[in-house]
Amino acid sequence: MRAIRVASATLLAATALTLTAPTASAAVADDTDTNNNITSFGFRVTPSTIAAGGQVTLSVDGCEGNTTVTSGVFDDAQIPKGQQSTTATVFEDAKPGAMYEVTFDCKGEKGTTDLTIATGRPTHHPTHHPTAPVRHGVRAGVGGSLGGLDLHEIALGSALIVGTLGTAYYWTRRRTGDSNS
Repeated sequence: MRAIRVASATLLAATALTLTAPTASAAVADDTDTNNNITSFGFRVTPSTIAAGGQVTLSVDGCEGNTTVTSGVFDDAQIPKGQQSTTATVFEDAKPGAMYEVTFDCKGEKGTTDLTIATGRPTHHPTHHPTAPVRHGVRAGVGGSLGGLDLHEIALGSALIVGTLGTAYYWTRRRTGDSNS
């Protein structure tokens, strides 16, 4: 009889932990899934992180017409029908660490992606050859699985887990009148 109570309490605790886990992972997933564009054509900016003054390749797949690419960080670009890519030069005064939206327009259908400006300057530029590359240290911050959680959410999750474990402990330790059965 005791084995059945222990198994029931363990199952109750496991169920409670399982039901609280999706809420925490959903909060983190919402912060990372900001580019969920669905278009009939494919598009990309390569590289997705570039230093101010650097050159990016703008590519499109499956567009049956001319594609216009716009952003606040480089001059508007055109990808003519039949071609798949073009290049654009990022403005020298682009703010390091900023994220700019890049919009691809194929016959009125629009898709967007992000372009991040890195700190430092490019080590190679077609019209500029520096004698030594500019080096900067790593910029670290909160990352990993705790980036999207705040102290209030962590406390609430901990309270739910402690309450579940306490309930499981209570029911396993509870004495019944037929304990000798």
